[in-house]
Amino acid sequence: MNTNFLQTPIDYLKGVGPNRADLLRKELGLHTYQDLINLFPNSYIDRTQYYKINQLQRNSSEVQIIGQIIDVHEVPQKRGKRLIARFQDDTGDMELVWFRGHKWIRESLKLDKEYVIFGKTNWFNGKYNMPHPEMELLEDYKKNLRSAMQPIYPSTEKLSNKGISNRVISKLMQQLFTETKGKFTETLSDNLISEFKLVSKSDALFNVHFPKNQELLSRAEYRLKFEELFYIQLQLIRKNLIHKSKIKGFPFTIVGDYFNTFFKTHLAFELTNAQKRVLKEIRNDLGSNAQMNRLLQGDVGSGKTIVALMSMLIALDNGYQACFMAPTEILSVQHYNVLLDICNKLKISIKLLTGSSKTLERRKIHEALENGGLQILIGTHALLEDKVKFKNLGLAIIDEQHRFGVAQRSKLWKKGSHLIPPKGRKNKSLTSKEIKGTPPHILVMTATPIPRTLAMSVYGDLDISIIDELPPGRKSIKTVHRFDKNRLKVFRFIRDEIAKGRQVYIVYPLIQESATMDYKDLMDGYESIVRYFPLPDYQISIVHGRMKPADKDYEMQRFIKGETQIMVATTVIEVGVDVPNASVMIIESAERFGLSQLHQLRGRVGRGAEQSYCILMTSYKLSNDSKTRLETMVRTNDGFEIAEVDLRLRGPGDIMGTQQSGVLNLKIADIIKDSDILQHARYYAKKILKSDPSLTSPANKVLLLTYKQITKYKNIWNYIS
Repeated sequence: MNTNFLQTPIDYLKGVGPNRADLLRKELGLHTYQDLINLFPNSYIDRTQYYKINQLQRNSSEVQIIGQIIDVHEVPQKRGKRLIARFQDDTGDMELVWFRGHKWIRESLKLDKEYVIFGKTNWFNGKYNMPHPEMELLEDYKKNLRSAMQPIYPSTEKLSNKGISNRVISKLMQQLFTETKGKFTETLSDNLISEFKLVSKSDALFNVHFPKNQELLSRAEYRLKFEELFYIQLQLIRKNLIHKSKIKGFPFTIVGDYFNTFFKTHLAFELTNAQKRVLKEIRNDLGSNAQMNRLLQGDVGSGKTIVALMSMLIALDNGYQACFMAPTEILSVQHYNVLLDICNKLKISIKLLTGSSKTLERRKIHEALENGGLQILIGTHALLEDKVKFKNLGLAIIDEQHRFGVAQRSKLWKKGSHLIPPKGRKNKSLTSKEIKGTPPHILVMTATPIPRTLAMSVYGDLDISIIDELPPGRKSIKTVHRFDKNRLKVFRFIRDEIAKGRQVYIVYPLIQESATMDYKDLMDGYESIVRYFPLPDYQISIVHGRMKPADKDYEMQRFIKGETQIMVATTVIEVGVDVPNASVMIIESAERFGLSQLHQLRGRVGRGAEQSYCILMTSYKLSNDSKTRLETMVRTNDGFEIAEVDLRLRGPGDIMGTQQSGVLNLKIADIIKDSDILQHARYYAKKILKSDPSLTSPANKVLLLTYKQITKYKNIWNYIS
């Protein structure tokens, strides 16, 4: 079937019309025949078995019966009336009941004709009844494309209320198959079809909508899932290859004095093998003539900041500037403080730019950036302001990159392009096509481990480096789960740790008590802690999101300097706060937190040489998911294992956050359940593109054609929304 025919608007399908078309567009996003074909069933009902009325059981299950209507009448009730039809077969009779739509139902019912009815049965007043049954004349039923496995399609309340039932959608699907004669253009190459023993595209679509049995359905689903995931991977990997061939980067060919002096003189510890491997990958990218676009994943405390610094030193050795952007002021200040000492020793000029920076300081920074006097700039979103212009930005590093939107990242990307306006034009009015020059290399970092399946799908167009090893000497954090009744024991344990000279975090999920949730709130908790740990023996800091940045910073600094022993906080301390002396993390109402958040919070301790502890406090009321999260935290410190459990519990949409990276809008595949198919699809997409990057060989003609169709009609498989 010609692909263009499948772009026909849904309005033109027999049985749709303008009103239904409007509803289908709004409710299910069905604009064309192609969209309808790709509306895959959520589940199936087995309609192979027919019951006799005398076989019915009082268990209210869905049944299918053949019989005749012998009488129709209305019965008054408290509000309005109900319509009742007497339905019989050769073993007995029952009632069919309708509470609404009486007029058109009564007019459509035919007496003494064989019907197939389907629905849930009830036992009422000594008789079986079936409210609002699905029904069809037996002679029509036999003519239909209908299969024994009846598909259940996605729907909405609005569609049901407007009479667009599952049966209506099934009929539209039948009509579409009649118009197309069930013939669809093949979209995979012969090689792939024979390699995986796949059914044809036409057979797959027919058997997913009208399966005769479970085996045919399974084969159809496998074929369609493979195809969907294969084309996502083909797009992502091809995008990466095109990026590397078309977007040139600054060739950093020199590893010079800054890098070597730091490595030989100022690096206080041996790099882990994982850090060495990642640095090698980054150095290869930086020297390759193509723009680096790399994601660096590393669990909390794995040493990403040192890798980031050494990458920046390579940029400096080649005469370029570098910048480092973090999502919060606290984190950017911390990065600045860590790097300041090293930069002073190496005689490198480094500055910090945040929302709190004073006007005079900003002016100096802007000037030094433009004349090249400033080599490294650390900061928050303030780096994205139009006034911030670099002389020659060679490397941009983005920390916890999932907290920045795509538009924000691309703004930073353009900071390094040397804008050369056409004659007589000012920079302001440039279009993106008129930007000449070279963008900076990009390194995005995250301490939130991304499950492999998700990384392959959402970040498939980035090169990925993983630091999967902690520095030597780090002791594994001991994690325990305690109920609220154990609070006094926990407080005694805190007192013992403080007596050893350690510090403690206590984190709460809420700032003020919520009427709907009976969780411990920050202020209540703070008061009870102050009672148990009174002045002057104990000093307590409090930090939450509603404080002014200056007050927050003051309290943070007191804790960092060791002036306070306990930090009571909300999750503002989740990312990156580094206090090596803090050895205990108490998480109150731990059942309220997601797994990745619990893991991030736990990572605030265990940064020194001493044994550290994480205590998860909860009430006794726990959902199954909460129990799984807590058991996982107690069992393992491995961020990647935790991320896999999190993905199973929450699904990809929640983990990525729709605001940021886009959610995989899959039609039939599921990247969690179908991770094996995803890995095969990615492997073969890579293999094909390695030998034929432009897909021009005769064997890949079908793939190129389909690839072009997908990119032309983005609404066909709107994979990454």
